[in-house]
Amino acid sequence: MFTGDRSGDWLFRAMHRAGLANQAEATSADDGLELTDAWVTSAVKCAPPDNKPTTVERDRCASFLTSEMDALANKRVVLCLGGFGYQAVTTFFGVRPRPKFGHGVEVSTEIHGAVGPTLLCSFHVSQQNTFTGRLTEEMLDAVFARATEIAGS
Repeated sequence: MFTGDRSGDWLFRAMHRAGLANQAEATSADDGLELTDAWVTSAVKCAPPDNKPTTVERDRCASFLTSEMDALANKRVVLCLGGFGYQAVTTFFGVRPRPKFGHGVEVSTEIHGAVGPTLLCSFHVSQQNTFTGRLTEEMLDAVFARATEIAGS
């Protein structure tokens, strides 16, 4: 996911600067990119028309997100790219009331009564946000720095 597109360019450069990726770009499935203590996923597994997923699509794909979250037993931070992803993850963790999404927002979670991972929000790395300056590389770097700080990396 994000491989070979401009959104991925932003994401993987930031992950590389944060020490979570061995290289700053992903151009193909066999380009050698390796992530360390990180996992990239999405709430919707298809490429919807106009790249605008619907809540119906998100809900239909929820079982995939559940499987991935359950498999990541040691997760300490979930970085939510965009409000759509944030909604999916807060639904997964049962966060109620759901704090308003915003860049840099942090939300605590619980799993079976114990402290769960921190949800950390960032504007999405879409061209709509990066071309307009709504999301800058400095902003994205700050979020990844905070994520690694929370995770204790």
